[in-house]
Amino acid sequence: MSEHDPNNPHDSTDANQLAPDPGFKESHTRSVLKALSWRIVATTTTILVALFWTGNLNQALAIGGIEFFAKIPVYYFHERGWQMVPRGVVRNLLGKKTT
Repeated sequence: MSEHDPNNPHDSTDANQLAPDPGFKESHTRSVLKALSWRIVATTTTILVALFWTGNLNQALAIGGIEFFAKIPVYYFHERGWQMVPRGVVRNLLGKKTT
């Protein structure tokens, strides 16, 4: 199947064929990997803000270290909670079309 080109008026691909499978669920492994990658980005930001605020690298690293380990399970459970919400529910609540 070729890719749908929304800018091509001659493309007759059904938009529903491009929509994600409503039964699709991310794996636990993917949720953990997303949590870890996000923690690296977010913790780096926290360390930089703490360094700017305190002017002390050791304090900034301590704050970042605590934040890193505390928020991994928070993000994981947040991600898994969203997996319980069927795809399209939020869009329907907001009254947006799926096209």
